[in-house]
Amino acid sequence: MDNFTSLARIVMIAGALLFAAGALLLLLGKIFPLGRLPGDILWQRGNFSFYFPVVTCIVLSLLLTLLLNIIWRR
Repeated sequence: MDNFTSLARIVMIAGALLFAAGALLLLLGKIFPLGRLPGDILWQRGNFSFYFPVVTCIVLSLLLTLLLNIIWRR
């Protein structure tokens, strides 16, 4: 019975972390509108639209790389 209690705690903590990350993304999206940068691909035809955020992915990759290098540098 103790295994289920620890598993339940892990699942609740993971859910709370996902909720907090989602709320942070919503707030950051309103403050810093990332996702519609020049260079992102948007193709619309009739009822179909395709969006691929190329430049947004590159910017996020550079920011995360810099952040992780600063944190893990010894």
